[in-house]
Amino acid sequence: MKKTWFKELSVYQIWPRSFCDGNGDGIGDLKGVLGKLDYIKSLGVDAIWFSPLYVSPQKDYGYDIADYRNINPEYGTMDDFKAVLDGAHERGMKVIMDLVVNHTSDQHEWFKKSAAKDPKYKDYYIWRPGRGKDGKKFPNNWMSTFPGNAWEWNEERGEYYLHLFAVEQPDLNHDNPAVREEVKSVMRFWLDMGVDGFREDVITYISKREGLPDGFPLPIMRGMEHYSPGPNIHKYLLEYRQVVKDYDAFQLGEAPMMTPKNALKYIREGKDQQLDMMFQFQHMEADCFMTSYLRTKFNLRKLKKVYRNWQHKMYGVAWNTNYLENHDQPRVISRYGSEKYRTESGKALATLYTFMSGTHFVYQGQEIGMLDYPFKDWSDFVDVATFCAKGIMEKTHLFSKKKIFENCAYAARDNARTCMQWSAEANGGFTTGTPWFHVNPNYKDINVAAEESDPGSLLNYYRKVIALRKEYKDAAIYGRYVEKMASSKKIFAYDKIAEDGGVLTVVINMTDREVPAARAAKCVPEGAEHILGNYGGSMAAVLKPYEAHVYYKAPAK
Repeated sequence: MKKTWFKELSVYQIWPRSFCDGNGDGIGDLKGVLGKLDYIKSLGVDAIWFSPLYVSPQKDYGYDIADYRNINPEYGTMDDFKAVLDGAHERGMKVIMDLVVNHTSDQHEWFKKSAAKDPKYKDYYIWRPGRGKDGKKFPNNWMSTFPGNAWEWNEERGEYYLHLFAVEQPDLNHDNPAVREEVKSVMRFWLDMGVDGFREDVITYISKREGLPDGFPLPIMRGMEHYSPGPNIHKYLLEYRQVVKDYDAFQLGEAPMMTPKNALKYIREGKDQQLDMMFQFQHMEADCFMTSYLRTKFNLRKLKKVYRNWQHKMYGVAWNTNYLENHDQPRVISRYGSEKYRTESGKALATLYTFMSGTHFVYQGQEIGMLDYPFKDWSDFVDVATFCAKGIMEKTHLFSKKKIFENCAYAARDNARTCMQWSAEANGGFTTGTPWFHVNPNYKDINVAAEESDPGSLLNYYRKVIALRKEYKDAAIYGRYVEKMASSKKIFAYDKIAEDGGVLTVVINMTDREVPAARAAKCVPEGAEHILGNYGGSMAAVLKPYEAHVYYKAPAK
């Protein structure tokens, strides 16, 4: 297993709008981040990943970019960003930026000039005339990821433009070499400033099939077979890869609908490697069918199968990412754990994924066990994706109004975007002003200040698991994954076996009930040392709800 610096990172993701408000206007900003750098460093993480900080109309909260080379004024200035970048580097932490280049905002100058048929920008986006006698029928039958047709009429240009996401997010035309040069220029701009890498948003969608043929008549995601993947995706990614290689930075691609077999076409180590690793979503489908809006009961065996598949298929040839929360996922304790056993299940989940092979990610608030928000009515939501999901479910006529609301409340990305809970003070210590979005009413009990002062808190447990991941990295990070008790619906157990023969063993009761420990105890190698337990001591005759243990057996001398 090739050892590389980015494989050993623990990365803390910041969704800036909800992290910390430094100027009292109710919106999270870079001054707020600057004031929390010591806290972030105290977690033991090695890098910060920022969700988009760029100028944006915020139709998709930063993923609709109007200027790639400037900071959104709500978040601060370029000088503020440089202060955060320098402050992170001084503390030994790297900084990763979001690169969103499948699409821009419709307020970007490129799009405005393209709509006006400026010769330079005319083909920066994917424009097509309408079909039919009146020319007003859609160019093809593709559907947007955010429901509805993937085409929007532009009166000024007299043509339709393609948008695989929101209407305000027109797709860039990567088949145009000038667009690819713009992307490379943007990458160099931030890398020259000192940024250490990129998380590349839906990057596997950037190539579309020539001629844009109609898609198979599915009720959702129609046309996806023509851009996921597209015919030139590997060629274009190799171009962007060369830019990053010149800086010894790294690339993480977001890849919806990805399998290990297909992932290897992008991330297999070698001369044709296009990305260092991928965010995939299969392990986030253990309580749903394909999308978290189609909720099912949590299925541990389904989760284990996904981990087993990715850990085995990537071993020795490519690299994983390990995450349980991000800006696109509801809070994991509310999904895979138990709000009743919040601390215990939060520790169990932290144990479960931290010792897998792969770069490790923690999302803001995950480390203190933030939970989903108790939504009461539709006015509580702000995310475009929530209302899109509502529209889809209404059109199917398969769900009652009550069920549609329940599904959205459970699955909404809004759950991950409530304001960070720093203390029991007003607004959770997030702002001295009026917060732009909800603060979960449980902030008086669940907050950083309370957990800092409690040695047994989830926050301090995250510090422990991150430290142990580094201490035992030969096994935890680079070791071979061997699953135990694969058929169990209650116990998640596995070994990580280092090249020198050292064995790190993880055993977790993933239920809210006591479970006899006899079978689980057999998973632990004879003579192994107990190095972590979320209830304190070593394994007894019975595993308590969400009880987790980690053991290590040193290699034979």
